[in-house]
Amino acid sequence: MARDLRGFLKQLEDKGQLRRISALVDPDLEIAEISDRMLKGGGPALLFENVKGSNHPVAINLLGTEERICWAMNMSEPAELEELGKKLAMLQQPKPPKKISQAVDFGKVLFDVLKAKPGRNFFPPCQQVVVEGDELNLHDLPLIRPYPNDAGKIITLGLVMTKDCETGTPNVGVYRLQLQSHNTMTVHWLSVRGGARHLRKAAENGQKLEIAIALGIDPLLVMAAATPIPVDLSEWLFAGLYGGSGVKLAKCKTLDLEVPADAELILEGTITPGETMPDGPFGDHMGYYGGVEDAPLIRFHCMTHRKDPIYLTTFSGRPPKEEAMLAIALNRIYTPILREQVSEIVDFFLPMESLSYKAAIISIKKAYPGQARRAALAFWSALPQFTYTKFVIVVDQDINIRDPRQVVWAISSKVDPSRDVFVLENTPFDSLDFASEKIGLGGRMGIDATTKVPPETEHEWGEPTESDPDVAAMVDRRWSEYGLDDVNLQEIDPSLFGYDLRSWQSRR
Repeated sequence: MARDLRGFLKQLEDKGQLRRISALVDPDLEIAEISDRMLKGGGPALLFENVKGSNHPVAINLLGTEERICWAMNMSEPAELEELGKKLAMLQQPKPPKKISQAVDFGKVLFDVLKAKPGRNFFPPCQQVVVEGDELNLHDLPLIRPYPNDAGKIITLGLVMTKDCETGTPNVGVYRLQLQSHNTMTVHWLSVRGGARHLRKAAENGQKLEIAIALGIDPLLVMAAATPIPVDLSEWLFAGLYGGSGVKLAKCKTLDLEVPADAELILEGTITPGETMPDGPFGDHMGYYGGVEDAPLIRFHCMTHRKDPIYLTTFSGRPPKEEAMLAIALNRIYTPILREQVSEIVDFFLPMESLSYKAAIISIKKAYPGQARRAALAFWSALPQFTYTKFVIVVDQDINIRDPRQVVWAISSKVDPSRDVFVLENTPFDSLDFASEKIGLGGRMGIDATTKVPPETEHEWGEPTESDPDVAAMVDRRWSEYGLDDVNLQEIDPSLFGYDLRSWQSRR
């Protein structure tokens, strides 16, 4: 199978997970509305073949289920995501092997790294057609506008590539871009992101920043670019590790940058430091419209693409959205890495309903007093992507952290708010979180929902109620004798608890 967007679309179609839409659709609001309904219902990916105002088809909702994300990463089931996480954990904090088996495992990982090294394509498909100068018109692209109060049309799933003007170190990220004119767009990135750092470096050296946008890419590259794991590896090497083979790169036509050779379309341009335009508002992952702020202006002077290119897109918003499904997959990849960083953590879960990063539930094998608080503090500092997690709930290892009934029971039965809740004030925070009084600065809360041990409590903890194991075994043996084999025992109706338990169970 080809490692590109077209190969993945064919795979989805062969598996009955792609629906082609031939009816005329509008990229302004209509495509997003159709896709949103399909995603919420667990429906297939969509390929709109007749898009108003453009000759290019639009693909969306490709990564709308965990199953399809696994396929994009050349995996058959979610359990393999944790195996990948183990490889990344081994690379992040390599330890001297104590056994021959450990040495063999580390050798296998190093071999995977060698296979993942990117290669070159000197006749790249992404440059079959070259458009330069006055012929370049961004209005020809089927850019979508998802929400009625959005400021304009946007690019959401483009790989944005820049490099350090002094060291030549590249950065690959996924940032939102707003259409401003037929050849300009603004790019919205946080000041801590690689592209923003490269722009500051270019400004210090009195240079323009070269920037390339790859559109219609292998979804595997989206996963690699969205993984901010602090390992001294490039995003291209990450993608190679994810996919099992190196990414083919090509030199831009007009820039000193490398781009995915099999992308559908490449935009090449520059940013003049200090040249900005108002960007926003747009609907974001928090479920609200963001604000308006000045953002760097990109002036594009060249566009290359395949013959008959396909445009890949998505949009943010209150979960479920594709970005939330990506987060679920990344949750599984992070688990082994997090265990390496915080040894007492048994498991952790980022519920989609909490925007996949605002609240974390972690389970520990409790061995000493104060351990839950230590685990929560360690979690916040373990990986950069946990910096903006507002709530950390710590439970015992016997609690199923993916079952909200068990988690709520643990909080209700094991927590004294005056003792077990602690708050960190005025910490760096997500600028898109309107709940904070000061934008970019906010608090975090830790909740110790573990069983308390002295001196955390001055009294004995009650013994939990459990079935007698001998009686339970006897009932198992005599179940047929009771005449109950034909009774269909089902989960208690989740509506009795005020939520849909199935949405949680489906992500176990």
